[in-house]
Amino acid sequence: MTFVSYFPGRGTLREQAYFEGKADGKAEGKAEGRAEGMAEGKAEGAAEALAMAAGTVVRLLDRRLVPLPEDARERITACTDLDVLARWLDRAFTVQSVDELFAEDTPPTP
Repeated sequence: MTFVSYFPGRGTLREQAYFEGKADGKAEGKAEGRAEGMAEGKAEGAAEALAMAAGTVVRLLDRRLVPLPEDARERITACTDLDVLARWLDRAFTVQSVDELFAEDTPPTP
């Protein structure tokens, strides 16, 4: 009767293949995890940038005592376009009303 031992460290071909597969799986899992983490980080960063820009526009208008109706406040905080928020922030330094803030962003009525 022969006894076959699969005890780790024997250096068999099967054992080598197992450890190589395990190492490949770990490397692949780390790469996927890193990519997912980077994507999540970018999304969180973009969301923070939007919130900060919108909050800055609202705060600047509040500090300048520009009347800010609730619907305008919601429009600013719901905006997801950084270019638009940057434009509003630039205007917020000089406008006297929210109508001026949104002036060029409102499509003309026919």
